[in-house]
Amino acid sequence: MSGQDGQTPGRRRPRAEGLLGGAAQPTAPRPQRERREAPTAVRRAALVVAVEALALTVLALVLLVLTLTGSPDSVGRALAEVVYVGLGAGLLAAAAVGLWRVSGWARGPVIVLQILLGLLGYNAAFEAQVPLLGLPVLALVATELYLLATPEARLAFFER
Repeated sequence: MSGQDGQTPGRRRPRAEGLLGGAAQPTAPRPQRERREAPTAVRRAALVVAVEALALTVLALVLLVLTLTGSPDSVGRALAEVVYVGLGAGLLAAAAVGLWRVSGWARGPVIVLQILLGLLGYNAAFEAQVPLLGLPVLALVATELYLLATPEARLAFFER
């Protein structure tokens, strides 16, 4: 026969258990989500974003070396530029992984960053007269936006 609290008669509960409650029961395991493979266009888009992330990482390292070996007008601004480019590279790398896994959060930041990179590429190619830098950036941006706009890519993100 058991007492009021489900324990055998004569056994006292520890004071901590009375104040804080008993041990927690293990939670039920989560159901396994179905993992479908990403469409080819999304995988290619993830690879393009990874290439952009690698290029930005190299650019951040070059800017850091130039800042440390040169004499910039403002060291704080130069280091801030290195940090901004590095953050962009990290965000693109995370978004590349997200695209590869067809995560719903990854598509929006990639599109926004592509628009920003497109503006920078246009400025470099036509306004700053450095087409060897600006035109490849514009080509990568156009490729990325095309791959994310294909019907199979839109459908993959719509189904998630």
